[in-house]
Amino acid sequence: MSTRARFLPIAAAAAAVALIATADASSAETVDLSALGWRWPVDTVQVVEPFAAPAHAYGPGHRGVDLVWDGGAVRAPSGGIIVFAGPVAGRGVVTIDHGGGLVTTLEPVEPRAAIGSVVFGGDIVAAQGEGGHTPPGVLHFGVRLDGNYINPMLLLGGVPRAVLLPCC
Repeated sequence: MSTRARFLPIAAAAAAVALIATADASSAETVDLSALGWRWPVDTVQVVEPFAAPAHAYGPGHRGVDLVWDGGAVRAPSGGIIVFAGPVAGRGVVTIDHGGGLVTTLEPVEPRAAIGSVVFGGDIVAAQGEGGHTPPGVLHFGVRLDGNYINPMLLLGGVPRAVLLPCC
């Protein structure tokens, strides 16, 4: 597949996000962002700490979701460009600009993609790291829309369906 053909889904998603981004982040709750086709950054999903919006820009809250992490690869939740990959306050961070005002931050990680790299949804961007506010084995997944944190679950269509396994 040509680079141009691979880039078309990103351009289409960016155009859709551009339409959505005309509203402020508080109205993102009413727009169906899940139609953009985002995926979870880890293969096995279990939310440990949900998003908790702060009352104001500097108020307490949890600006993302924390996911149990089995140590597998961290993948780009959607196409974009790596705009940061390195340490921040003793922990590794990867930031992806998806266009249309949407930016993802993943931490603590060991970056596997260089700044400026074009990535597609599902591409490996990092490996498990340590540090930050999360306990070992937990990944923080944050998303901003036009600079304001939003609940990543809005892009994923909620919590994935639970699968019951046989016992004994």
